[in-house]
Amino acid sequence: MLATFLDGSPEFDAALDRFERRGEADFARVEPAVREILDAVRAEGDAAVQRYNERFGRRAPRLVLRDYPGAAALARLPADVRDALELAADRIQSFHGHQRDAGFRYEDDGITLGTRVLPVARAGVYAPGGKARYPSSVLMSAIPARVAGVGETILATPLSGTESDDPLYAAAHLSGIGAIVDAGGAQAIAALAYGTESVPRVDKIVGPGNLYVACAKRLVFGAVDIDGIAGPSEILVVADDEADPRLIAADLLSQAEHDEAAYPMLVCASELMAQGVDREVEEQLATLPRAAIARAAIANGAAFVAHSRERMAFIADLLAAEHLALHVVDPHALLARIRHAGAAFLGPSTPEAMGDYMAGPSHVLPTGGAVRFGSPLGVYDFVTRTSVIQYTPEALSRQARGVCALARLEGFEAHARAVEARIPRHTR
Repeated sequence: MLATFLDGSPEFDAALDRFERRGEADFARVEPAVREILDAVRAEGDAAVQRYNERFGRRAPRLVLRDYPGAAALARLPADVRDALELAADRIQSFHGHQRDAGFRYEDDGITLGTRVLPVARAGVYAPGGKARYPSSVLMSAIPARVAGVGETILATPLSGTESDDPLYAAAHLSGIGAIVDAGGAQAIAALAYGTESVPRVDKIVGPGNLYVACAKRLVFGAVDIDGIAGPSEILVVADDEADPRLIAADLLSQAEHDEAAYPMLVCASELMAQGVDREVEEQLATLPRAAIARAAIANGAAFVAHSRERMAFIADLLAAEHLALHVVDPHALLARIRHAGAAFLGPSTPEAMGDYMAGPSHVLPTGGAVRFGSPLGVYDFVTRTSVIQYTPEALSRQARGVCALARLEGFEAHARAVEARIPRHTR
Protein backbone atom coordinates (compact mmCIF):
# COMPACT_ATOMS: atom_id res chain seq x y z
CA MET A 1 0.00 0.00 0.00
CA LEU A 2 1.01 3.63 -0.45
CA ALA A 3 2.50 5.22 2.63
CA THR A 4 0.13 8.07 3.54
CA PHE A 5 1.25 11.40 5.00
CA LEU A 6 -1.16 14.01 6.37
CA ASP A 7 -0.31 17.66 5.84
CA GLY A 8 0.68 19.17 9.17
CA SER A 9 1.92 15.91 10.69
CA PRO A 10 5.55 15.58 11.84
CA GLU A 11 6.30 13.00 9.13
CA PHE A 12 4.82 15.00 6.24
CA ASP A 13 7.63 17.49 5.61
CA ALA A 14 10.35 14.83 5.93
CA ALA A 15 8.58 12.58 3.43
CA LEU A 16 7.97 15.44 1.03
CA ASP A 17 11.63 16.45 1.21
CA ARG A 18 12.70 12.85 0.54
CA PHE A 19 10.50 12.59 -2.55
CA GLU A 20 11.60 16.00 -3.77
CA ARG A 21 15.21 14.69 -3.76
CA ARG A 22 14.33 11.39 -5.48
CA GLY A 23 16.43 12.20 -8.58
CA GLU A 24 19.78 11.67 -6.88
CA ALA A 25 21.39 8.60 -8.52
CA ASP A 26 24.16 6.40 -7.10
CA PHE A 27 26.57 6.88 -10.01
CA ALA A 28 29.62 6.40 -7.77
CA ARG A 29 28.83 2.69 -7.50
CA VAL A 30 29.04 2.06 -11.25
CA GLU A 31 31.29 4.86 -12.49
CA PRO A 32 34.63 2.95 -12.33
CA ALA A 33 33.23 0.13 -14.48
CA VAL A 34 31.63 2.57 -16.90
CA ARG A 35 34.84 4.57 -17.27
CA GLU A 36 36.71 1.35 -18.06
CA ILE A 37 34.23 0.55 -20.83
CA LEU A 38 34.32 4.06 -22.28
CA ASP A 39 38.12 4.13 -22.32
CA ALA A 40 38.31 0.70 -23.94
CA VAL A 41 35.86 1.55 -26.71
CA ARG A 42 37.59 4.85 -27.37
CA ALA A 43 40.94 3.07 -27.70
CA GLU A 44 39.93 -0.19 -29.41
CA GLY A 45 36.71 0.57 -31.28
CA ASP A 46 34.64 -2.34 -32.57
CA ALA A 47 36.73 -4.98 -30.80
CA ALA A 48 35.96 -3.49 -27.38
CA VAL A 49 32.26 -3.09 -28.15
CA GLN A 50 32.03 -6.73 -29.20
CA ARG A 51 34.04 -7.88 -26.18
CA TYR A 52 31.63 -6.16 -23.79
CA ASN A 53 28.66 -7.37 -25.81
CA GLU A 54 29.89 -10.89 -25.24
CA ARG A 55 30.55 -10.30 -21.55
CA PHE A 56 27.09 -8.86 -20.89
CA GLY A 57 24.98 -10.84 -23.32
CA ARG A 58 25.88 -12.15 -26.74
CA ARG A 59 28.32 -11.23 -29.47
CA ALA A 60 26.58 -9.56 -32.40
CA PRO A 61 27.39 -11.27 -35.73
CA ARG A 62 27.24 -7.83 -37.36
CA LEU A 63 27.76 -4.79 -35.20
CA VAL A 64 26.03 -2.37 -37.58
CA LEU A 65 23.00 -3.20 -39.75
CA ARG A 66 22.19 -0.75 -42.50
CA ASP A 67 19.96 -3.18 -44.39
CA TYR A 68 17.79 -4.23 -41.44
CA PRO A 69 14.45 -5.82 -42.44
CA GLY A 70 12.22 -2.93 -41.34
CA ALA A 71 9.50 -3.07 -43.99
CA ALA A 72 9.35 -6.87 -43.88
CA ALA A 73 9.14 -6.84 -40.08
CA LEU A 74 6.30 -4.32 -40.19
CA ALA A 75 4.41 -6.56 -42.61
CA ARG A 76 4.91 -9.60 -40.34
CA LEU A 77 3.36 -7.94 -37.29
CA PRO A 78 -0.25 -8.66 -36.34
CA ALA A 79 -2.55 -6.23 -38.12
CA ASP A 80 -3.68 -4.47 -34.95
CA VAL A 81 -0.09 -3.86 -33.82
CA ARG A 82 0.96 -2.71 -37.29
CA ASP A 83 -1.96 -0.30 -37.51
CA ALA A 84 -1.24 1.04 -34.02
CA LEU A 85 2.45 1.66 -34.78
CA GLU A 86 1.58 3.41 -38.04
CA LEU A 87 -1.05 5.59 -36.37
CA ALA A 88 1.31 6.47 -33.52
CA ALA A 89 4.07 7.37 -35.98
CA ASP A 90 1.69 9.64 -37.91
CA ARG A 91 0.53 11.39 -34.76
CA ILE A 92 4.07 11.89 -33.44
CA GLN A 93 5.12 13.27 -36.83
CA SER A 94 2.14 15.64 -36.90
CA PHE A 95 2.65 16.96 -33.37
CA HIS A 96 6.35 17.59 -33.79
CA GLY A 97 5.79 19.36 -37.09
CA HIS A 98 4.45 22.25 -34.99
CA GLN A 99 7.83 22.54 -33.24
CA ARG A 100 9.85 23.44 -36.33
CA ASP A 101 11.83 26.65 -35.86
CA ALA A 102 12.84 28.58 -38.97
CA GLY A 103 14.95 31.09 -37.07
CA PHE A 104 14.65 34.83 -37.69
CA ARG A 105 16.46 37.85 -39.12
CA TYR A 106 15.82 41.58 -38.83
CA GLU A 107 17.42 44.97 -39.57
CA ASP A 108 18.22 47.44 -36.79
CA ASP A 109 19.68 50.79 -37.89
CA GLY A 110 22.28 49.34 -40.22
CA ILE A 111 22.80 46.15 -38.20
CA THR A 112 21.55 42.77 -39.43
CA LEU A 113 20.80 40.36 -36.59
CA GLY A 114 19.27 36.92 -36.48
CA THR A 115 19.41 33.26 -35.59
CA ARG A 116 20.10 30.47 -38.07
CA VAL A 117 18.61 27.10 -37.06
CA LEU A 118 20.10 23.92 -38.53
CA PRO A 119 19.70 20.23 -37.60
CA VAL A 120 22.59 18.26 -36.19
CA ALA A 121 24.24 16.06 -38.78
CA ARG A 122 23.79 12.75 -36.97
CA ALA A 123 21.82 11.60 -33.91
CA GLY A 124 21.92 8.42 -31.86
CA VAL A 125 18.86 6.84 -30.23
CA TYR A 126 19.41 4.34 -27.43
CA ALA A 127 16.72 1.72 -26.79
CA PRO A 128 17.04 -0.79 -23.93
CA GLY A 129 17.11 -4.53 -24.52
CA GLY A 130 16.42 -7.51 -22.30
CA LYS A 131 13.17 -7.34 -20.32
CA ALA A 132 12.58 -3.72 -21.36
CA ARG A 133 12.05 -3.46 -25.13
CA TYR A 134 10.01 -0.47 -26.19
CA PRO A 135 9.36 0.13 -29.90
CA SER A 136 7.24 3.10 -28.80
CA SER A 137 10.37 4.77 -27.44
CA VAL A 138 12.06 4.36 -30.82
CA LEU A 139 9.18 6.24 -32.44
CA MET A 140 9.12 8.90 -29.71
CA SER A 141 12.89 9.49 -29.92
CA ALA A 142 13.65 9.19 -33.62
CA ILE A 143 10.66 10.88 -35.27
CA PRO A 144 11.39 14.29 -33.70
CA ALA A 145 14.92 13.96 -35.12
CA ARG A 146 13.51 13.24 -38.57
CA VAL A 147 11.14 16.21 -38.35
CA ALA A 148 14.10 18.39 -37.35
CA GLY A 149 15.87 17.32 -40.55
CA VAL A 150 18.71 15.32 -38.97
CA GLY A 151 20.81 13.81 -41.77
CA GLU A 152 21.13 10.34 -40.21
CA THR A 153 19.65 8.78 -37.09
CA ILE A 154 21.23 5.61 -35.69
CA LEU A 155 19.52 3.24 -33.27
CA ALA A 156 21.60 1.39 -30.68
CA THR A 157 19.88 -1.59 -29.11
CA PRO A 158 20.88 -5.17 -28.28
CA LEU A 159 19.02 -7.41 -30.70
CA SER A 160 17.91 -10.93 -29.85
CA GLY A 161 18.29 -12.40 -33.34
CA THR A 162 14.73 -13.75 -33.14
CA GLU A 163 11.28 -12.65 -34.29
CA SER A 164 11.02 -10.60 -31.08
CA ASP A 165 13.16 -8.01 -32.90
CA ASP A 166 10.38 -7.37 -35.43
CA PRO A 167 8.62 -4.58 -33.45
CA LEU A 168 11.95 -2.75 -33.08
CA TYR A 169 12.77 -3.18 -36.77
CA ALA A 170 9.29 -1.96 -37.67
CA ALA A 171 9.53 1.08 -35.40
CA ALA A 172 12.97 1.89 -36.80
CA HIS A 173 11.57 1.68 -40.33
CA LEU A 174 8.64 3.98 -39.51
CA SER A 175 10.99 6.44 -37.80
CA GLY A 176 13.50 6.72 -40.64
CA ILE A 177 16.37 5.06 -38.75
CA GLY A 178 19.36 4.75 -41.09
CA ALA A 179 21.28 2.04 -39.23
CA ILE A 180 21.04 -0.17 -36.14
CA VAL A 181 23.99 -0.79 -33.82
CA ASP A 182 23.54 -4.23 -32.26
CA ALA A 183 24.87 -3.30 -28.81
CA GLY A 184 23.58 -2.15 -25.47
CA GLY A 185 24.88 -0.73 -22.23
CA ALA A 186 27.75 1.67 -21.74
CA GLN A 187 29.60 0.19 -24.74
CA ALA A 188 26.80 1.30 -27.07
CA ILE A 189 26.87 4.82 -25.64
CA ALA A 190 30.66 4.91 -26.07
CA ALA A 191 30.43 3.74 -29.69
CA LEU A 192 27.90 6.46 -30.53
CA ALA A 193 29.82 9.17 -28.68
CA TYR A 194 33.34 8.43 -29.92
CA GLY A 195 32.76 6.45 -33.12
CA THR A 196 34.40 3.16 -34.10
CA GLU A 197 35.45 1.53 -37.36
CA SER A 198 31.81 0.55 -37.97
CA VAL A 199 29.81 3.03 -35.89
CA PRO A 200 29.84 6.66 -37.04
CA ARG A 201 30.18 9.27 -34.33
CA VAL A 202 26.94 11.12 -33.55
CA ASP A 203 26.31 14.67 -32.34
CA LYS A 204 23.49 13.90 -29.92
CA ILE A 205 22.44 10.81 -27.94
CA VAL A 206 18.88 10.44 -26.67
CA GLY A 207 16.86 7.70 -25.04
CA PRO A 208 16.50 6.00 -21.64
CA GLY A 209 18.53 3.17 -20.15
CA ASN A 210 19.66 1.58 -16.89
CA LEU A 211 22.08 3.08 -14.36
CA TYR A 212 25.13 2.10 -16.45
CA VAL A 213 23.66 3.74 -19.55
CA ALA A 214 22.71 6.86 -17.62
CA CYS A 215 26.20 7.06 -16.10
CA ALA A 216 27.79 6.61 -19.53
CA LYS A 217 25.67 9.38 -21.03
CA ARG A 218 26.68 11.65 -18.16
CA LEU A 219 30.39 10.93 -18.71
CA VAL A 220 30.40 11.36 -22.52
CA PHE A 221 28.57 14.68 -22.34
CA GLY A 222 30.92 17.24 -23.84
CA ALA A 223 32.19 14.86 -26.48
CA VAL A 224 28.55 14.64 -27.54
CA ASP A 225 25.29 16.24 -26.44
CA ILE A 226 22.67 14.24 -24.55
CA ASP A 227 18.97 14.69 -23.85
CA GLY A 228 19.35 14.23 -20.09
CA ILE A 229 19.83 11.59 -17.41
CA ALA A 230 16.78 9.34 -17.23
CA GLY A 231 15.78 7.85 -13.90
CA PRO A 232 12.91 5.56 -12.90
CA SER A 233 9.49 6.28 -14.35
CA GLU A 234 7.15 8.32 -12.17
CA ILE A 235 3.59 9.60 -12.02
CA LEU A 236 1.91 12.08 -9.74
CA VAL A 237 -1.88 11.95 -9.56
CA VAL A 238 -3.61 14.97 -8.03
CA ALA A 239 -7.16 14.12 -7.01
CA ASP A 240 -10.01 15.93 -5.30
CA ASP A 241 -12.87 14.17 -3.57
CA GLU A 242 -14.92 14.12 -6.79
CA ALA A 243 -12.39 11.77 -8.42
CA ASP A 244 -12.84 8.05 -9.04
CA PRO A 245 -10.43 5.95 -6.91
CA ARG A 246 -10.58 3.16 -9.49
CA LEU A 247 -9.16 5.40 -12.22
CA ILE A 248 -6.55 6.89 -9.89
CA ALA A 249 -5.33 3.41 -8.95
CA ALA A 250 -5.21 2.41 -12.61
CA ASP A 251 -3.03 5.43 -13.44
CA LEU A 252 -0.68 4.78 -10.53
CA LEU A 253 -0.25 1.14 -11.55
CA SER A 254 0.34 2.07 -15.19
CA GLN A 255 3.68 3.52 -14.12
CA ALA A 256 4.33 1.19 -11.18
CA GLU A 257 4.51 -1.78 -13.56
CA HIS A 258 7.55 -0.26 -15.35
CA ASP A 259 10.04 -1.37 -12.70
CA GLU A 260 10.48 -1.79 -8.98
CA ALA A 261 12.18 1.61 -8.65
CA ALA A 262 9.28 3.57 -10.20
CA TYR A 263 7.62 6.35 -8.20
CA PRO A 264 3.81 6.29 -8.07
CA MET A 265 2.74 9.38 -6.11
CA LEU A 266 -0.64 10.73 -5.08
CA VAL A 267 -1.71 14.13 -3.76
CA CYS A 268 -5.32 14.04 -2.65
CA ALA A 269 -7.84 16.08 -0.73
CA SER A 270 -8.69 13.63 2.06
CA GLU A 271 -7.47 10.60 3.93
CA LEU A 272 -10.69 8.89 2.88
CA MET A 273 -9.66 9.23 -0.78
CA ALA A 274 -6.17 7.86 -0.03
CA GLN A 275 -7.75 4.82 1.64
CA GLY A 276 -10.11 4.29 -1.29
CA VAL A 277 -7.22 4.39 -3.75
CA ASP A 278 -5.29 1.88 -1.64
CA ARG A 279 -8.19 -0.56 -1.75
CA GLU A 280 -8.44 -0.20 -5.52
CA VAL A 281 -4.70 -0.69 -5.94
CA GLU A 282 -4.86 -3.96 -4.02
CA GLU A 283 -7.84 -5.18 -6.02
CA GLN A 284 -6.24 -4.36 -9.38
CA LEU A 285 -2.87 -5.84 -8.38
CA ALA A 286 -4.58 -9.20 -7.91
CA THR A 287 -4.99 -9.64 -11.67
CA LEU A 288 -1.99 -7.66 -12.98
CA PRO A 289 0.58 -9.80 -14.86
CA ARG A 290 3.48 -7.64 -13.58
CA ALA A 291 2.06 -7.55 -10.05
CA ALA A 292 5.36 -8.27 -8.29
CA ILE A 293 7.09 -5.36 -10.00
CA ALA A 294 4.13 -3.02 -9.49
CA ARG A 295 3.75 -3.98 -5.82
CA ALA A 296 7.41 -3.15 -5.15
CA ALA A 297 6.98 0.22 -6.84
CA ILE A 298 3.80 0.97 -4.90
CA ALA A 299 5.76 0.39 -1.70
CA ASN A 300 8.24 2.93 -3.06
CA GLY A 301 5.53 5.56 -3.54
CA ALA A 302 3.49 7.81 -1.28
CA ALA A 303 0.17 9.58 -0.83
CA PHE A 304 0.19 13.16 0.44
CA VAL A 305 -3.08 14.44 1.88
CA ALA A 306 -3.66 18.20 1.67
CA HIS A 307 -6.94 19.96 2.35
CA SER A 308 -6.95 22.82 -0.18
CA ARG A 309 -6.43 23.15 -3.93
CA GLU A 310 -3.72 25.74 -3.28
CA ARG A 311 -1.79 23.36 -1.06
CA MET A 312 -2.25 20.45 -3.48
CA ALA A 313 -0.88 22.58 -6.30
CA PHE A 314 2.08 23.67 -4.16
CA ILE A 315 2.99 20.05 -3.37
CA ALA A 316 2.62 18.99 -7.00
CA ASP A 317 4.88 21.84 -8.09
CA LEU A 318 7.47 20.88 -5.49
CA LEU A 319 7.49 17.23 -6.62
CA ALA A 320 7.94 18.28 -10.27
CA ALA A 321 6.83 14.96 -11.72
CA GLU A 322 7.54 13.38 -15.08
CA HIS A 323 3.83 12.58 -15.54
CA LEU A 324 1.15 14.71 -13.87
CA ALA A 325 -2.44 13.42 -13.94
CA LEU A 326 -5.10 15.86 -12.73
CA HIS A 327 -8.25 14.08 -11.53
CA VAL A 328 -9.95 17.26 -10.33
CA VAL A 329 -12.81 19.58 -11.15
CA ASP A 330 -11.49 22.20 -13.63
CA PRO A 331 -8.06 20.66 -14.27
CA HIS A 332 -7.02 23.60 -16.49
CA ALA A 333 -7.37 25.99 -13.55
CA LEU A 334 -5.29 23.74 -11.30
CA LEU A 335 -2.62 23.27 -13.97
CA ALA A 336 -2.25 27.05 -14.14
CA ARG A 337 -1.03 26.89 -10.52
CA ILE A 338 1.56 24.16 -11.24
CA ARG A 339 4.72 25.32 -13.01
CA HIS A 340 6.68 22.06 -13.07
CA ALA A 341 5.47 18.96 -14.94
CA GLY A 342 6.89 16.92 -17.82
CA ALA A 343 3.52 16.03 -19.36
CA ALA A 344 0.13 16.95 -17.93
CA PHE A 345 -2.91 14.69 -18.40
CA LEU A 346 -6.12 16.60 -17.78
CA GLY A 347 -9.29 14.99 -16.53
CA PRO A 348 -10.52 11.43 -16.03
CA SER A 349 -10.77 10.69 -19.78
CA THR A 350 -7.02 11.19 -20.30
CA PRO A 351 -5.02 8.22 -19.00
CA GLU A 352 -1.24 8.64 -18.96
CA ALA A 353 -0.97 5.64 -21.31
CA MET A 354 -2.28 7.83 -24.16
CA GLY A 355 0.85 9.94 -23.84
CA ASP A 356 3.04 6.86 -23.77
CA TYR A 357 1.75 5.60 -27.10
CA MET A 358 -0.64 7.60 -29.19
CA ALA A 359 -1.29 11.26 -28.33
CA GLY A 360 1.70 12.68 -30.24
CA PRO A 361 4.07 14.49 -27.85
CA SER A 362 7.23 12.50 -27.13
CA HIS A 363 7.04 10.37 -24.02
CA VAL A 364 10.77 10.89 -23.41
CA LEU A 365 10.51 13.19 -20.38
CA PRO A 366 12.74 14.46 -17.58
CA THR A 367 12.50 12.45 -14.35
CA GLY A 368 13.56 12.89 -10.74
CA GLY A 369 12.41 16.51 -10.55
CA ALA A 370 14.44 17.53 -13.62
CA VAL A 371 11.34 19.11 -15.17
CA ARG A 372 12.33 22.15 -13.08
CA PHE A 373 14.87 22.86 -15.82
CA GLY A 374 14.16 20.27 -18.54
CA SER A 375 11.52 19.66 -21.17
CA PRO A 376 10.03 16.76 -23.16
CA LEU A 377 12.20 15.54 -26.01
CA GLY A 378 11.36 17.49 -29.15
CA VAL A 379 12.53 18.89 -32.45
CA TYR A 380 14.41 21.61 -30.56
CA ASP A 381 16.71 18.92 -29.12
CA PHE A 382 18.08 18.09 -32.56
CA VAL A 383 19.02 21.53 -33.85
CA THR A 384 21.79 24.02 -33.29
CA ARG A 385 21.43 27.79 -33.43
CA THR A 386 23.93 30.24 -34.88
CA SER A 387 23.76 33.95 -34.09
CA VAL A 388 24.08 36.01 -37.28
CA ILE A 389 25.57 39.54 -36.97
CA GLN A 390 26.46 42.05 -39.69
CA TYR A 391 27.28 45.78 -39.32
CA THR A 392 27.40 48.42 -42.01
CA PRO A 393 30.39 50.80 -41.74
CA GLU A 394 28.06 53.55 -40.54
CA ALA A 395 26.52 51.38 -37.81
CA LEU A 396 29.99 50.32 -36.64
CA SER A 397 31.08 53.94 -36.38
CA ARG A 398 28.03 54.81 -34.26
CA GLN A 399 28.76 52.09 -31.68
CA ALA A 400 32.57 51.98 -31.82
CA ARG A 401 33.22 54.36 -28.94
CA GLY A 402 30.97 52.44 -26.56
CA VAL A 403 32.45 49.06 -27.48
CA CYS A 404 36.02 50.36 -27.04
CA ALA A 405 35.13 51.83 -23.63
CA LEU A 406 33.72 48.50 -22.42
CA ALA A 407 36.65 46.50 -23.84
CA ARG A 408 39.22 48.72 -22.08
CA LEU A 409 37.18 48.60 -18.86
CA GLU A 410 37.65 44.82 -18.90
CA GLY A 411 41.34 45.01 -19.83
CA PHE A 412 41.01 43.85 -23.44
CA GLU A 413 42.99 46.37 -25.46
CA ALA A 414 43.14 44.13 -28.55
CA HIS A 415 39.34 44.07 -28.65
CA ALA A 416 39.26 47.86 -28.77
CA ARG A 417 41.96 48.04 -31.38
CA ALA A 418 40.12 45.50 -33.58
CA VAL A 419 37.21 47.94 -33.65
CA GLU A 420 39.33 51.05 -34.13
CA ALA A 421 41.21 49.45 -37.03
CA ARG A 422 37.95 49.68 -39.01
CA ILE A 423 37.14 53.30 -38.13
CA PRO A 424 38.75 56.27 -39.89
CA ARG A 425 40.94 58.18 -37.42
CA HIS A 426 39.11 61.45 -37.88
CA THR A 427 35.79 59.92 -36.82
CA ARG A 428 36.93 58.17 -33.64
